[in-house]
Amino acid sequence: MTTTQAHPIEYLLRMDRMPHIWCPGCGIGVTVNCFARALQDSKADLDKTVIVSGIGCTGRVAGYLKLDSFHTTHGRAIPFATGLKLANPELNVVVYSGDGDLTAIGGNHFIHAARRNIDMLVICVNNFTYGMTGGQLTPTTPYSAVASTAPYGSFEKTFSLPFLADSCGAVYVARWTTFHVRQLARCMAEAFTKRGFRFIEIISPCPTLYQRRNKLGDGLSFMKYLKESSECKDGADTRAVALDFQGKIIVGKFVDRDQPTWLDDMNRRYREKLGDKYEEYKGIK
Repeated sequence: MTTTQAHPIEYLLRMDRMPHIWCPGCGIGVTVNCFARALQDSKADLDKTVIVSGIGCTGRVAGYLKLDSFHTTHGRAIPFATGLKLANPELNVVVYSGDGDLTAIGGNHFIHAARRNIDMLVICVNNFTYGMTGGQLTPTTPYSAVASTAPYGSFEKTFSLPFLADSCGAVYVARWTTFHVRQLARCMAEAFTKRGFRFIEIISPCPTLYQRRNKLGDGLSFMKYLKESSECKDGADTRAVALDFQGKIIVGKFVDRDQPTWLDDMNRRYREKLGDKYEEYKGIK
C-alpha cells in the first residue's frame, strides 16, 4: 500500500497553478517557503491576511499563495495595499515584490508609505535586476555589475534599501538572504506581530540574467557566495550596510522601534478636533 503525504505548506499554496514560472536556481521560491512557514509560526489569521504584488518575477508570488491576493500594476503595489489597509484596518497587509518594481517606478510610493508609517509589511526580493523583462539595470544593481542596459558595467550609485527604509521612517528593517532560511522565516513571523511600516530585504540569486551576464555561475554558486560573504550584525547602523559587487553582505535585524501608525495619528487628530462628535464621524475607526 502506498500513501501520499502533502507538503507541510501545501495548504497555503494554489497547487492548481503549479509548476511555478521561476527559473532553476532562482531564490524566489525559497522566500515563499519561508513566508508560508512564518504564517504558520505566527498563527496569522489567514482570513485577514492579504498579499499585494506588482509586476515582475517576484510579483507572481501573490498568485501562488492561497490568500486574498492582488497582482497589481507596475510599481503600484504599495498604493493598492494602502487603500486596502485604510478601507479595512483589521487586515494584515503584505506587499511582496522585487527591487525594480518597489524602488524604481514604485520608489516614490515606498518612501512616502514609510514616511507616513502605513501599517503594512513590505518584502523585497532583491536580485539586482529586472528578471522578467530582460535584465535591465535597477536602483540596486551593484556598481560595476553588467546589465542589459549597462553592457560595460553600471556606473550609477545604488540604493541601500535598509538605509532608505530606515531614513524614511520604517519601524522595522531587516535583511537576510535566501541562504538564511531559518532566520528569514523567524524574521517574517516577528514582523507579522508589529504595527507600522515594516521592511524586509531578501538577497536572492538570478542565475538566468544577473549571474550569467556577470559570469557568476549558477544558483548554487551564488548560494555559496551568500553563505561565505554574509555577516550577521543585529542592530547595525543602516548607513553602514550598503552592498558592493560581490562584497560582504551585512544581514540581520537593523531597526525595531514603535511609533504611531498613520491611522493612529489620523484618529487622534480627529478626536482632538471633533470632540464628542468624533463617534458620529463616519469612516473613522
